[in-house]
Amino acid sequence: MATPRIPVLAAPTAAGKTAAAFALARASRARIEVVSADAMQVYCGLDIGTAKPSADERRRLSHHLIDVVEPTAGFSVAAYVRLAEGAIADVLERGALPLVVGGTGLYLRALEEGLPGTPPADRERQAEIEAEMNERGLDALVAELHRASPSDAARAGRNPRRIVRALEVLRATGRPASMHGRRPPRFRYRTAVLLPGAAVLEGRIRERAREMIARGWLDEVVRLAPSMPQWATAAQAIGYDELRRHLEGAWSLDRALERIDGATLRYAKRQRTWFRRTPSDATRWHAPAEGHLDDLLRWLEHDGAADGAEAPHA
Repeated sequence: MATPRIPVLAAPTAAGKTAAAFALARASRARIEVVSADAMQVYCGLDIGTAKPSADERRRLSHHLIDVVEPTAGFSVAAYVRLAEGAIADVLERGALPLVVGGTGLYLRALEEGLPGTPPADRERQAEIEAEMNERGLDALVAELHRASPSDAARAGRNPRRIVRALEVLRATGRPASMHGRRPPRFRYRTAVLLPGAAVLEGRIRERAREMIARGWLDEVVRLAPSMPQWATAAQAIGYDELRRHLEGAWSLDRALERIDGATLRYAKRQRTWFRRTPSDATRWHAPAEGHLDDLLRWLEHDGAADGAEAPHA
């Protein structure tokens, strides 16, 4: 039996994705379950600061890939794809429609295009390369990667974590990461992208941060602060370290909020750049989600079955 292409609603932070998902669930003839594609909402306890749907909201609309790992644990793109594909399969088996909603481009790309064919990360080997980087300097490692593959070096930039991973793959396999290809995805997808303008997002981001404070974000940080030094990937969550500094007396609340606004705006800019480069067949609207709910509903209810979207590896 043909499986419809799975709908993906992608957008930068503060574009109204969550509210749109709830509105679509109310209006659609389909029974919708959301599969989150948010790299920070996977962490237990990071609730207000990651704009996570509340427990009551999740009782009204099922969400998957939220609260799946502790902040002290690492969480990879491969782990996300494995869990997300499992959730999509389960939702389809129950006769419901999985709607992937999120703004983490790496997660969405891996889900739609398949995981890279590179070997799993080896932390012991990475630690050796990190020690070498501390001894020889980042430039020496960048030069080594550039000699093997200028394109991989350009992709990694001067990001130490990406350089370490690229050299780990190169040294372990003798081939740069770009030569390993990608494994085929389990499902096929159709994407709608919301791309509000920078000025619109800026206003929404600033307003949302202050609403989060009013809803108790500081109390959440107080509760989480003792574990923050041990956080793994979750340490990238915007706002938690800034508010911890405020609570310790290093920064005023206004300064902490200015830092949060700036970091969130830079993140939204990177997301907008990423999503502008999504495949040309993606549907795009250049406004927040609430301005396009009727359009989104029509997009959602076109199930894509006519496009020959058999799930090739389900």
